[in-house]
Amino acid sequence: PTQFGPEEDFNRYPRNPQRDLALLEKEGVDLVFMPSADEMYPPEFNNWVEVGEVAERLEGASRPGHFRGVATVVARLFDIIQPTKAYFGQKDAQQLVVIKKMVVDRNLSVEIVAVPTVREPDGLAMSSRNTYLNPEERKQAAVSYQALTLAQKLYTEGEKDAQTIRQEMTALIQKQPLADIDYISIADAETLDELDTVKPPALVSLAVRIGRTRLIDNVVVG
Repeated sequence: PTQFGPEEDFNRYPRNPQRDLALLEKEGVDLVFMPSADEMYPPEFNNWVEVGEVAERLEGASRPGHFRGVATVVARLFDIIQPTKAYFGQKDAQQLVVIKKMVVDRNLSVEIVAVPTVREPDGLAMSSRNTYLNPEERKQAAVSYQALTLAQKLYTEGEKDAQTIRQEMTALIQKQPLADIDYISIADAETLDELDTVKPPALVSLAVRIGRTRLIDNVVVG
């Protein structure tokens, strides 16, 4: 629970462990580690992992303390399991950057592997939070990926001014009445420093609320 803020959706976050276990069994997984919060955080736990500026922007700015929780729980899992490889989805691109930095800072011998984002037929990134969307919200949610593909198209056609690309993305998203933009970022894919001129590899990421549901997505250009 450490990566969830006090006003966030920890208690109602979609969970279906039996479905997850069935899917893992189908894929031939031999062992699943599903510790409780009490197992991960014993009484009087106070040993946190901080990763600095890379965790303070974008999602970190919108969700203070989120990446401290992410880095802490992942570090504890790595300490317990001692994996040689760990797989994280590209959809949570900033989380991927944070974990890679944490691994380097702690000199851990684990390879972090990025897994490509899996999408619905209309491009919406698959996410547990998609289940919060009603039919009309679900229809309008596709605009997030449409904005990202617009950014890719503009860059491919020669547009390198980051502000121009942000403005075009903003205009497209604002055509959907249920969409409320939290942020649109065009940043260095490794440092997450915002760019004035798009230079590859650049991470184009966004957070958009559709109704009450906050969705994130990204693409890498260049």
